[in-house]
Amino acid sequence: MTLIVCGLADVAGLIAARRPSHMVTLLDPASMIGTPPGLAADRHLRLPVNDIAEPTDGMVLPTETLVADLLAFGRAWDEAAPMIVHCWAGISRSTASAFVLACERNPEADETAIARALRQAAPHASPNRRIVALADDLLARGGRMVDAVEAMGDYDHMVARPFDFAVRF
Repeated sequence: MTLIVCGLADVAGLIAARRPSHMVTLLDPASMIGTPPGLAADRHLRLPVNDIAEPTDGMVLPTETLVADLLAFGRAWDEAAPMIVHCWAGISRSTASAFVLACERNPEADETAIARALRQAAPHASPNRRIVALADDLLARGGRMVDAVEAMGDYDHMVARPFDFAVRF
């Protein structure tokens, strides 16, 4: 099955059109949303986090606990229906989380191949480096996830749009 990666503005329409079974929301605490109609509350992971990679006063830095929660939530998803993964714009926190979930589902897959697939699906993807680095450690990938995301190169934020991302490689 697939992950649907998007920004907040696209969530309601995608829930109506695609009927996902699960959703991950990565928004700053002040912008956090409740569970939208059409989705069970226990299938909605809300992760209050800012899109930062270094400590910044007044902002919430991604933590190991946040990434562990993401991974645990992903493991509970049976792939029978899509999962939406979204942040504010669908560029950084959500693409990092989609990459992390795909790497977790494919422990033997080449991280660079997964990152290339992400770039092909989303020219606008700029995965949050801290989320990726924390997941790399938790999944014992030896820095390969970090290297794969770095190798993705530049991104084009002007073409940000929802996209599907396979979780099986």
